[in-house]
Amino acid sequence: MDLIYAEATPPGRGGVSVIRLSGNGARAAVEKLVGPLPCPRQAYLRDIQVDGETLDQALVIWFKAGHSFTGEEVAEIQSHGAPVIVRRLGQVLSQGGARLAEAGEFTRRAFINGRMDLSEIEGLGDLLVAETESQRRMAIRVSSGELTRKADAWRTLLVRAGALVESSVDFADEDVPDEVPAEVFMLLAQFRRELDDQIAGYSAAERIRNGFEVAIIGPPNAGKSSLINRIARREVALVSDVAGTTRDIIEVRLDLKGLAVTLMDTAGLRDVDDTVERLGIDRARSRSEAADLRIHLSPMGERDNALWVDGDLVVTSKADLGDAASDLSVSALTGEGLDRLLDTMFDVLSDRTAGAALVSHERQLKALLDARAALEDVAELPAELVAESIRHAALSLDRFLGRIGAEDYLDVIFTSFCIGK
Repeated sequence: MDLIYAEATPPGRGGVSVIRLSGNGARAAVEKLVGPLPCPRQAYLRDIQVDGETLDQALVIWFKAGHSFTGEEVAEIQSHGAPVIVRRLGQVLSQGGARLAEAGEFTRRAFINGRMDLSEIEGLGDLLVAETESQRRMAIRVSSGELTRKADAWRTLLVRAGALVESSVDFADEDVPDEVPAEVFMLLAQFRRELDDQIAGYSAAERIRNGFEVAIIGPPNAGKSSLINRIARREVALVSDVAGTTRDIIEVRLDLKGLAVTLMDTAGLRDVDDTVERLGIDRARSRSEAADLRIHLSPMGERDNALWVDGDLVVTSKADLGDAASDLSVSALTGEGLDRLLDTMFDVLSDRTAGAALVSHERQLKALLDARAALEDVAELPAELVAESIRHAALSLDRFLGRIGAEDYLDVIFTSFCIGK
């Protein structure tokens, strides 16, 4: 493939900037600037020479094809992180025949060259955008191949079952042991159970990956905007004694003890004639219904029965003004009860992550559902149809890993990556 390059570190000033090259001639392109680099995977401290002038002093390293992230010959220049150095290096590399990489092109090449499968790449993409510890832990497990190893184990079950079925078909007139069909169905039952575990844990895993939504709802002047400002430790919502001040949904992203949570301040719920405020209230109800958790906030500790879902929290606001009317009470003014509210939110949401699977993308879920459906009700089928069902399940696993039918997903996945990855 042609030679590409990109800055692998964030653009701007920094202590170090890493320029990565991949493709035929990566080593030669760098050696033109720094001199011979005899050994792969060894860092050399070299002067970068451009037009007879020292541009910078850098650490330089190269990797043989087949022993790099992309699977191609790769070289890296670790220079000082001055934008002027990065720009000049880019100009020199472009003049030498390299081109600037597209978003995600390094990772795309790793996929094309068989260094990573599609599930590992999705895990890597999740790792690059992880905001919390729970997201990081799940992403690193997937990107390091744990989900791939599970899929390979599932495929082993199918291969064994398929071989047994094929032998019963090919040698039907010979003395085939009676236990062969029984072992086939035992293997397929194990396959279905293991897929069922991942399918059942998808919802929890997807919430870890994308984060939970928590809506603060209640009547006007309940203290919703004041509470979200207190939690955010800054003024994100306008606070006023005038009812109906909040008309649009205001969101604050939180790292709640490792869980990603989007906290939503919503319009006060009431009957109004004002068209704009009514639109805000309708939007508040719609988003609140779809939220993972609702905090029913009011000075009297009341809940909105129209939006109530078991597990929601009832919270008394303005606790500094009087006695609490519910088990949970907070004061946005003093911060009283805030820690307990956040702890309770965490307990409720973390319970919902129990049993989380490694499958957290809709594409992955669909492939597993297809594989599971292919083997539904096969016990009464003739051997030829059982064999065909096993082949369909195996094809679904190949789609799961991106070994076939990945073209529809590649552009969507890789364009979410940064240029240097």
